[in-house]
Amino acid sequence: MVKKAVAERFKRICAERGIRMNELAVLSGVTPSSVYSMLDPNRKEVTVNLVKKLCDGLEISLAEFFDDEIFDELEPEIR
Repeated sequence: MVKKAVAERFKRICAERGIRMNELAVLSGVTPSSVYSMLDPNRKEVTVNLVKKLCDGLEISLAEFFDDEIFDELEPEIR
């Protein structure tokens, strides 16, 4: 599932940089609830706008964010 991969990628980046999720929210100009909702497995979707803001807060491009094996391993969404 794409949303789970996105959440895992943000968790890894933040762990590597020693950034807590609340800090990510502040750096990105979004509410902490937006970040935690992205991490919540019960929530269905994550928006590209939120991903872009979080990437901006981490000072990485969308291309850098998605250039990870976690996205290469995703199953097709359409069958």
